[in-house]
Amino acid sequence: MDVTIKITDREGVTHEVQAPTDMSMNIMELCRAYELAPEGTIGVCGGMAMCASCQCYILNDIALPEMGPDEDAMLSEAFNVKSNSRLGCQIAITPELEGLELELAPE
Repeated sequence: MDVTIKITDREGVTHEVQAPTDMSMNIMELCRAYELAPEGTIGVCGGMAMCASCQCYILNDIALPEMGPDEDAMLSEAFNVKSNSRLGCQIAITPELEGLELELAPE
């Protein structure tokens, strides 16, 4: 089953994409699959919460997985962090994400 997620890229363009819930993908991988950010500017660490290249801002009230200590620590050092910042690599695509809206943080 797919869920619909709205992602606003770094140019301010909003893309409504279909995200499969059965492939163990995360938001960062979804952005890469749809090429919503130039190669090498997102998911630089490969999804280990070691860089903040996949930081995004959650724009609506959808229940997300709890933030882990690695993600929390990384966001405490990253630039352009807001109260609604999350690392895309730490958000697995599940049926609960239906209707999620997010915006990629500036590079």
